[in-house]
Amino acid sequence: MKARKRTRIEDIRREELIRAAHRVFLAQGLAGLTTASICAEAGMSPGILAYYFRGKEDVLFQMVRYNNRILMEDIVHRMRAAATPWDRLVAIIEGNFPAANYDRAAANAWLSVCAAASTNPEYARLQRTFYRRLASNLASCLRPVLTGDRLDALILTIGVMIDGLWLRRASDDSMTRERAVTRLHDQIVASLTPAELQSLRQTPAPH
Repeated sequence: MKARKRTRIEDIRREELIRAAHRVFLAQGLAGLTTASICAEAGMSPGILAYYFRGKEDVLFQMVRYNNRILMEDIVHRMRAAATPWDRLVAIIEGNFPAANYDRAAANAWLSVCAAASTNPEYARLQRTFYRRLASNLASCLRPVLTGDRLDALILTIGVMIDGLWLRRASDDSMTRERAVTRLHDQIVASLTPAELQSLRQTPAPH
């Protein structure tokens, strides 16, 4: 049987529920994401979730995908405004620590997704997609000066540090956004020679 095509109003309602689930998630993590809490946040009756989604797991999957999308869209927007490869690299770093959401609640929420990804193949697939995009963006900034093993090693280091700084934020209020961004910035500088750093800061970024 051919699937029924959704109407525009149904697309809007789905988006509203996904956004509501995202707000609840950032405040309470996966454990707080219930049908009742999502619908209450969206200002809709509890039974409506079943009409727009196959179940709670479906809306959770869509919510994680939505979060990854808005994060990557913000990073791409920052990168397009950058004048040099170094500026593009800084845009990636800062974009991975959103000022509005880098707090203990959001960090614990993302820890719950990482834990769930170990047993939920859908979450794991979203995580892999996010890591591939991060690696691709980093490579586009670093390829003017790095290749081969050094390029791969620095990309892995940056990715692991982003995860680790979010992990630390979940239990350490002193790990502010400014401190996290500065620590990652310093690690990248320490991984490059002065000539490589100068080249990244002076070469015009491709657009």
